[in-house]
This record gives sequence, structure tokens and C-alpha cells, in this order.
Amino acid sequence: MTLSSPLLLAVALLVTAALAWAAVVSARRRTAALAAAGVMVPGGRRAYLGVGLTIAGVGILGIATAGPTAMVPVPRTEGTVILAIDVSNSMGADDVAPTRLAAAQRAARAFVEAQPDSVDIGVVAFERGALTIARPDADHSIALKAIDRLKIAGGTSLETAITGSLSAITGKQVAIGRDGAAPDLGYWPSATIVLFSDGQNRGPDVERAATVAQQAGVHIHTVGVGTTAGATVQVDGFHLQTSLEEDTLTVIAETTGGAYHPASDAARLNGIADTIDLRLTVSDEPLPLAGGLIWLALALLTGGAALTVLRSGRVI
Repeated sequence: MTLSSPLLLAVALLVTAALAWAAVVSARRRTAALAAAGVMVPGGRRAYLGVGLTIAGVGILGIATAGPTAMVPVPRTEGTVILAIDVSNSMGADDVAPTRLAAAQRAARAFVEAQPDSVDIGVVAFERGALTIARPDADHSIALKAIDRLKIAGGTSLETAITGSLSAITGKQVAIGRDGAAPDLGYWPSATIVLFSDGQNRGPDVERAATVAQQAGVHIHTVGVGTTAGATVQVDGFHLQTSLEEDTLTVIAETTGGAYHPASDAARLNGIADTIDLRLTVSDEPLPLAGGLIWLALALLTGGAALTVLRSGRVI
């Protein structure tokens, strides 16, 4: 327990001790005077219970003024979440209405709105490259505005989606060499990546990037946006057939200890926030005790006053 004003506690203890000493001296003198007059003191020690409760109430009230605070363990959902959202040309397909990107944006917004303030949320947009458009922040309105600004552009690289998200988490540029080596990222067990994509990967081996995330303790949950039947999109005057590739997204999730979430329509996408498990941690948080102590002091003072009045009424 800590005190905001130890000096007030010292004063309160001195006042309480002085009141207790004065009560004892007064009681002894009264008892001696009554005994000298041949009068028996009724009730014995119980006769002074009211005074004792009153003094105890004053003492506890004094402790409350010192601002006591206790540290208590509080479970909470916390950490960092990066929403990595695919903005490649294939996300313009309309097999999920109105388009894959629009459906992913709607699901991402629902996810952000479902998270507590203790979760820092960032947004990474990716196609062949990855760009952090909102750094992790407890102000979720920043992430929501970033999601609304997303536009279709370019091809797809799931590897850069992962490395870009890791860069946003660690605060330093993450690049993977040809041998699969990456800089030491440290360990980030409270970080999660939620990757929205149709899985149409045109980049290098994505499993290397997933392994780097796994070694850093970062879980990746993948959300498949689209249908296996697919749809046709127009890119630079060409009509291209595109469909959901679940295998790649499943491998990413399983490698990092996350989960793959199929979402073939907007209704299922909107429920993604309820299916992704964030880490629960227990942290010590200050709990002010003054309020409870004041109520206890008032109860003691009220009880002491009542007993004193009742006792005074019975004295002959």
C-alpha cells in the first residue's frame, strides 16, 4: 500500500492516539470519582464501547485523508494489433459484395470498434510493397480513418505484408535476406497481426516471413476475403480471373500459431472480431482505498454516537 500524503497519516495517528489517551484518562478519573462516592460504574468496559468506536472512526477517517492506494492484479486484454489489408488489384473483385476490399474494410472497422482502449491498433496497406498508414496507437479513430482511405493499387506480396507489419510492431525496418535471415527483432508476445487478403501471392516465399514472425512471438491471424469460385477483374485493359487461395493463408496462420478465418461473404467478415483471440495479461493497477475507508469511518462514527447516546440515557 502506498500513501499520497504520509504526513497526513502521521498527524491522523497522533490525533487518534491523543483521543485514546484522553478517553482512558477521563474514564479512570470518572471511575475513581464514582467509586469514592460509593457508586458502582454500570456496564464495565462495555460502557465505553461507543467511545472506542468513535475514536476508531476518527482514526480510519484520518488514514483515508492520507490517500492510501493498493496495487491489485487486474486481468485485461492488451497488446498491439496490426491490421494488414491487401489493396492489390484482385481485391477489386466483386465475389464478395460490393468488392473484396470494401468488405475487408467493413470487417476491419468492426474489429477496431470491438477492441478495448488497452489495445494499440495500427494499419498496414500492402500490395507488392507495404506501407504503414497508421502506427499502433490507443486512439482507435486513427486506425479507422486509415482504413477508410484505402484504395486499390498494384499486385500482391504477402511476404512484404508480414515484414511491413513486423516493422510497424518493432519500430524498425524488417527485411529478410535470400537465405531467410532477418535482424534480431526481440520477442513480442503481446503483438498480433490480422491479415486481410484473398491470398493471391506474387512475392517470394511467404513461409520465410511467417517463420520470422513466429520466432519473434508474433501470432498472425489470416482472413480470407473472396470465394474459391472467384470473379473476373479488369487490370490495364485485361480481364483476369482471381479466386481465394486458402492454402497460403492457412500456412501463414499455422506457422505463427494463429488461425485462418474463412470469410466468403460480408456477414461472416463482420463477425471476425469475435473469433480472434487476443492475449490476456495481468497487470498491477492502483486501487484508491479512501472511498471505502471513509464509508467504514462513517459507520464506526455513527455506531459510536448511537451507543454513547443509549448509554447516557441509561445512566442514573
